[in-house]
Order: sequence, then C-alpha cells, then structure tokens
Amino acid sequence: MTTDGGGLVLVVEHDPAVAELQRRYLAREGFDVEIEPEPARAPAAARRSRPDVVVLDLSASALPADLYRRVTEAARPAPVIAVTGHLDPAIGRALGEHRVDRPFGPRVLVAAVAEALRRGVPAETAGPLRAGPLALDPRGRVAVIGDRRVTLTGTEFDLLEFLMGNPGRVYTREQLLDAAWGPGAGAGSRTVDVHVAQLRAKLGERNPIRTVRGVGYVLDA
Repeated sequence: MTTDGGGLVLVVEHDPAVAELQRRYLAREGFDVEIEPEPARAPAAARRSRPDVVVLDLSASALPADLYRRVTEAARPAPVIAVTGHLDPAIGRALGEHRVDRPFGPRVLVAAVAEALRRGVPAETAGPLRAGPLALDPRGRVAVIGDRRVTLTGTEFDLLEFLMGNPGRVYTREQLLDAAWGPGAGAGSRTVDVHVAQLRAKLGERNPIRTVRGVGYVLDA
C-alpha cells in the first residue's frame, strides 16, 4: 500500500481503452495506478498489491457471482468502488457506499476515488442486525438464532444480511440477485429460490423470511 502521494488505485477494467483513460486521469491527480484486465484475477491482484482503493467494473458479462464480495474481502481495509449501472438504492447499499453509475466522465471517477479514500470503509463499523430471535454480526460474519450459531456460506450470509438490513420490504428475485451476487453475475432467479430454501432449512421454524407469491421475498422484523 502506498504511503505517499495520492495512493495506489487498482483499476479492474476489461476494456483496455477505458482502463487507459482512467489511468491517465487518476495519474494526473497524483495517484499510482495498477490495471487488472481480468475480473477473475482481481482478488489475487488486491492481495498482492495492497491498494489504497479499488475501482471494480461490474458491468462486464459472465462475471463470477461472488466477485464483489471476494474483492472486498481481499482488499480490506481499502474501499472498493463498484462501477455499475443504475440500481435500486437499497441494492446500492448492499454494494457499499462507494459506487459510480454508468455513464460517467473520468473526473467523476477521480472525485469518487478521492471521496472513498477520505471516508474509508464504513461497513467495518456496522453493528449487529436483529430480527426476532435472529442476530447477524456483519463484521464477524456470524449468525445466531436463539442460542444456536448458524453456519452459512458466504452467499447465504450476504443474502440474509441484505434482507435483514431492509426489513419489511419486498424484493423480487432479480433484485436479490443483484444484491447478493452482484450485478451482471449471470445467475438465474432459481438460484435465489435455492438459497432461500437453504437459509430456511438452517434457520429452522423461527426463520423470518416470507415468500410473497408472484413477487419475491421479504424479511419480517
């Protein structure tokens, strides 16, 4: 991680022309820039270079379903700016506070990088989420229902965290795909049904996830 100048920015961008334009504008403002053209290699690149901030393009097709989560974990404590299209505000919160929606100019990206460096990673200070007997610790990634700890996969945890962070609101399967798997993940809506069924099985009879027929799912607080 760079300790002087503007800091090191890891840009994950598959389009060479776009990556070069972003590099030029960021370098002009004093940032060191490393380009990673292969999204699948982004977590390894973040662990290797220890950047001060990551710019992660999520608009490419056929991205790994859990790419955003893996990059965020690999880059921590550096913030990750998700570059994507327009999203529902609640789904945007699932991607963190650092996000740039296409289309945007290079100066917008430079400003977003500077702001991300100033604000850091607010998710690290997030407190526990609760819904009846269910408690979720986003920082430690621990789920407890009653006095029983529940073992969840990374995607199950992300899906449950999103629903618990937005109780009482009904979400379609497509919205939940964007929230837990990331935009452009390419997974089908059936994937959501499978993971909700797995969550319900693990949480037992006291699980708070309710099906809204013909629409999607809601978490009852």
